[in-house]
Amino acid sequence: MTVIRGGAPGDLLRRLERLVRIESPSRDTAASERMADQLAQWWQDAGATVRFESTDAGTSLVAEVAGEGDPLLLVGHSDTVWARGALDGDVPWSIDGDTVRGPGVYDMKSGLLVMIAAVERLRGRRHRAVRAVIVCDEEIGSPTTQALLRRCAEGVSGAIGFESPHPDGALKVGRRGSTRLRLEVQGRASHAALDPGAGVSAIDELVDQLLRVRSVVTDPALPSEVLCNVGTIAGGDRANVVPAGAHAEIGLRFVDAVAERRVLAALDALTPLRPGAVVKTGILSSRPAWAASVRDQELVAAIADIGRGIGQEVDARPASGAGDTNLLGSLGIPTVDGFGPSGGGAHAVTEHISLTSLGERIGLLEAVLAAVPD
Repeated sequence: MTVIRGGAPGDLLRRLERLVRIESPSRDTAASERMADQLAQWWQDAGATVRFESTDAGTSLVAEVAGEGDPLLLVGHSDTVWARGALDGDVPWSIDGDTVRGPGVYDMKSGLLVMIAAVERLRGRRHRAVRAVIVCDEEIGSPTTQALLRRCAEGVSGAIGFESPHPDGALKVGRRGSTRLRLEVQGRASHAALDPGAGVSAIDELVDQLLRVRSVVTDPALPSEVLCNVGTIAGGDRANVVPAGAHAEIGLRFVDAVAERRVLAALDALTPLRPGAVVKTGILSSRPAWAASVRDQELVAAIADIGRGIGQEVDARPASGAGDTNLLGSLGIPTVDGFGPSGGGAHAVTEHISLTSLGERIGLLEAVLAAVPD
């Protein structure tokens, strides 16, 4: 078997290409099913029992590998941000020395292979029990798989997420909470010149409500910084009609649960400023803030100790981005994320991974799973 620099076998690279060539944007149920079928085959070949769970967003899978002790939960996702056609467009599959490029190669199809390859290496050896969950909708906030994640977390000893690490390869311990919210305004249409007073401008109301949102999230009484991004705005129809409808989608990031609760409660309580206007807020997706706990730090320390034993230095620190480990960490399960290989360009045309790092991550996970607690 051809061996690529860093210890990653040629078969692994072929597998990675196979996954990348199954373009799997969020909510593409056919592509999601193909991803799940391919991953299930490899997990079964590695000795796992596999089950599927389908929602209107796609197909998720859970793989169970018998071993010692309570299972360690491995967490990943099969969807990407890339629309079909990216592979033949701006993000082609390519290999240049140690660098592999392609849509989803970094976020996070290479991370999925780290799990499988490490488990394969442990066949016939003593190792920890493993449960892996690969959800189909992480890139849109996991709106249909939260219950699956909670079920998979029952009875586990800890959780490892296979999202990309920090740029220097450090793991992620603690993540900002992330909430996507829709602010919708209903007004009343009328002719903008002949009868402007009969109308209620939904756009004017939305603008004023967004100023109130800004005031809420910058309140100096909040215990920590809140990031707020008004990502989309839409409304109205024609310049000579007072607009009857408008809406905005807002992304919010929270360091801690207290600020999260206060801000979301304040936004839920928004009231119209104009007579006749109706204001509604609705949460599109939400991941709770995960502040690193003592148990999280203990898991990091254990992984770092194992890493030193195989010549790897492991560090970890908080991250701004959110993921499925937000939920697991907030539940009090010892959790760490960023176990995917190093690279860069997540969600960008420069997306890539390092083959050397891919081999190193497989070796580290193999060592972690082989370290059976006494």
